[in-house]
Amino acid sequence: MERPELSITVNRAPDEVTFILAGEIDVLTVANLSALVNEELADPPARMVLDMAGVTFCDSQGLGTLVVLSRKAQHARSVLSLANVGDFLMRVLDITGLRSALMISSTA
Repeated sequence: MERPELSITVNRAPDEVTFILAGEIDVLTVANLSALVNEELADPPARMVLDMAGVTFCDSQGLGTLVVLSRKAQHARSVLSLANVGDFLMRVLDITGLRSALMISSTA
């Protein structure tokens, strides 16, 4: 079986950091995502955006990680939002009840 990949591009602006994600958010890729977000939380920007336009899959580990990162951002007095969430992921968030636990914006 081929190992799933998650490509993460980080764009920094004065008050905002955008993480452009492409690929799968799952048990094999969440550690890298967590590390990058936690690195930014050391000196938190006002806002962090996870651009989900390129995300093709998200398992339960990925969903849990999104919630944990959102809470960590809140504790650091930053806002973590998801942008460009695809229909499949929005449906998963609705089914699991996590849509209300995450800030979701329509665009980055």
